Amino acid sequence: MPLTHVQIVLSHTSHPGNIGAVARAMKTMGLGTLKLVQPKHHPSAEALAMASGADDVLQQAQVYQNLSEALAQTHWVIGTSARLRSLRWPQLSPRQAAAQLLEQASHGPVALLFGRERIGLTNAELDQCQALVNIPANPHYPSLNLAAAVQILAYELRLAADAQPSAATATAPLPDDEQPASQQQLEDFYQALEHTLIAIDFLDPQNPKHLMRRLRRLYGRQPPLSVKEINILRGILTQTLRTKNRAI
Repeated sequence: MPLTHVQIVLSHTSHPGNIGAVARAMKTMGLGTLKLVQPKHHPSAEALAMASGADDVLQQAQVYQNLSEALAQTHWVIGTSARLRSLRWPQLSPRQAAAQLLEQASHGPVALLFGRERIGLTNAELDQCQALVNIPANPHYPSLNLAAAVQILAYELRLAADAQPSAATATAPLPDDEQPASQQQLEDFYQALEHTLIAIDFLDPQNPKHLMRRLRRLYGRQPPLSVKEINILRGILTQTLRTKNRAI
């Protein structure tokens, strides 16, 4: 089932009870992979109590020191946000996000990313997402508990999974080089792209504005870049630098 490829990632969670409640919300909907990025308290007796029977999800949770490591092997990431940003990301409803995640999960691990309880995701964390999901709420009081947000999106994922065709009608797997590039491969490409743009004087590191963020949005559109496409783009960057160096 594609749900096994959907990971819930919590970044810098402050309250251990929320982690336990998230584990419970996940298990009720058939999700099992929980990743924690620098949680303030973990493990915790409070989290275990709030898990209320989802001890296995909680105990198997993986802890990371940074978000890049947590997302490295995924190839599609949707971040959650309660507010719009100055530079727009593709914005999805919970139902649209669930459908998109399940579609991409057929090719490998994907992630649903949640930020800090108080301020949500930072712009740097959003840079590692391909889209945002916003849960509609009372505009005068849009405050939604972390576990409640996970429960809503996990429910939508469950609905989407139950509506999918059976394994007998599933499409054949893609060849290795046509598989979606991982987040680690994408991040390596973005670093190489930034280095090249600086080298050819297209990007001013002292006044970058939003260039790299816009390029991330450009390359992050559906369908995701494949391993072969990333290799082609990396080859273009390498040849660009070689040509520039020969011209000096």
